[in-house]
Amino acid sequence: MTQEPTIYYTQQEEPNRSCLLALRRIILEQDDNIIETQKWGMPCFCYYKKPFCYLWIDKKTKEPYVLMVEGTHLEHPKLEAGNRAKMKRFSIDPNKDIPIETLKQILQMGLALYHKGIVKFKR
Repeated sequence: MTQEPTIYYTQQEEPNRSCLLALRRIILEQDDNIIETQKWGMPCFCYYKKPFCYLWIDKKTKEPYVLMVEGTHLEHPKLEAGNRAKMKRFSIDPNKDIPIETLKQILQMGLALYHKGIVKFKR
């Protein structure tokens, strides 16, 4: 049984809870076809039914990040690949203002992959 995605947020400590809820709102505002679900215990945002990005908390720093599923196709100085082969992350300091324009730019770059057919999905 999968828990409701919103339960994930209520289980977080501040300031991460507020930061994650703001990130959630920003992601969902980018396209009417983005839906929220939960995979592997974390919020997953899908474009139609294809995973687009995730929200997660870094185990070491305890800070949130947005994990872009098709990161290999995205080039942005604020995206980090780390040791992942496919995904890239955009780290957020929950004690500072979210860099909204940078985040929107990255999310729109990611959505463009779906719009241009670089990432295949079913409507």
